[in-house]
Amino acid sequence: MRIFLIRKSLFRQLLLVIILVTVSVVYTQGYTPGVLSVLFNNEKRLPIYSVETDTKEIAISFDAAYGDQYTPQILDILDEYDVKTTFFLVGFWIDKYADMLEEIHRRGHEVGNHSTTHPQMSRLTAEEIRKELKTTGDKIKAVTGKDPILFRPPFGDYNDKVIEKAREMGYYSIQWDVDSLDWKEFGVEPVVDRVLSRVNKGSIVLFHNNAKYVTDYLPIVLDRLKKEGYTIVPVSKLILKDNYYIDHTGRQQPVN
Repeated sequence: MRIFLIRKSLFRQLLLVIILVTVSVVYTQGYTPGVLSVLFNNEKRLPIYSVETDTKEIAISFDAAYGDQYTPQILDILDEYDVKTTFFLVGFWIDKYADMLEEIHRRGHEVGNHSTTHPQMSRLTAEEIRKELKTTGDKIKAVTGKDPILFRPPFGDYNDKVIEKAREMGYYSIQWDVDSLDWKEFGVEPVVDRVLSRVNKGSIVLFHNNAKYVTDYLPIVLDRLKKEGYTIVPVSKLILKDNYYIDHTGRQQPVN
């Protein structure tokens, strides 16, 4: 019995040493606690769906993959309400509407990477993922002068490899916790009701730049959110850059 207890004690000490050494390596290599949290379990790597915060602060984002018919009006509406947002752009959209990327940036909005060809990222190899991100990242940097740090996988489709490769390339992978479903074209009120009933502190809202009713529902949503006391910021202003972990719901939590 005594031998068993001694072995058990030695095992615990050895395990503690392994954990301490691993933590030391992780932090000297610059990993965040968000990455640390997945080193000791087999949980799925998650992007950021929302952010834990005590303030009534949220982010609004627009995915742009097809068309720019409503983009100038969106920018005008955002100016009218003095709101800055994040536009996630696909590479082939940038090729077709390069002037709109310049205008989005000129008006002070944030530009994120939404891939180059809008594929299902989870089906790609690591090298294909790298190419998707680098090609569009270079196009964004050519206009904005800086590397984008936000990546949204097309269709919200990801796996561990996608999240890890994006992180290696300096990206925070971003999802959403409030899906407007504007692409389904149900009309104005369904979008307004859906967003306002689901939004909360730290939410990330998903819209699309070429949704049919976007110029009708957007001012209503912005007006009501402001009346409810919400501050709207770009995604990078909402998320935590370090000292965080991501819980099982995809909510980014600070490490105190």
